[in-house]
Amino acid sequence: MIEDIFFKYEYQIIWTGIVVLGLLFLRLGLKQSAKRTAKRDELNFARTRLIYKYINVLVSFIAIFSLLLIWGVEVRELTVIFSSIFAVIGIGLFAIWSILSNITSGIIMFFYFPYKIGDKIQIHDKDFPLAAIIEDIKAFQLHLRTDEGELVTYPNNLFLQKSVSLLKKDAIVERTENADR
Repeated sequence: MIEDIFFKYEYQIIWTGIVVLGLLFLRLGLKQSAKRTAKRDELNFARTRLIYKYINVLVSFIAIFSLLLIWGVEVRELTVIFSSIFAVIGIGLFAIWSILSNITSGIIMFFYFPYKIGDKIQIHDKDFPLAAIIEDIKAFQLHLRTDEGELVTYPNNLFLQKSVSLLKKDAIVERTENADR
């Protein structure tokens, strides 16, 4: 009985195993790459975990697509299914495009962000100039602390659009040392 099922679906079972192993190695490689980048740039572990979640979603999407192809779903059918799903998601997300923009900015900032938690920066904005210390870098926004102690959340997408100057490295350490005196 089981032998009959195996021989009937031998091709699909073998390719399913190959795809699952390949995607596990892909996921491991992507996570190791993110981990190396985080270690090299001394990034916060919470930011690294967020990138891990994005990697899991990407690999899951590839796995679903690959397994559907292996098990006999036609490419034409898949394009109809995925285009319908993306159309519904696109319409739903159009209303919240800024959230997607902030998430994308957060990913870009993870890999190519010259500032670290604790740095004092100056954001050059004619409407809202701001000098503050970076307290935390989240998926959607930065948490900045002004000299007056005010906490400002600044959206990631706006941060990437503005000119920013580094005023002082590790200003948070200097601030706590001054408070101890």
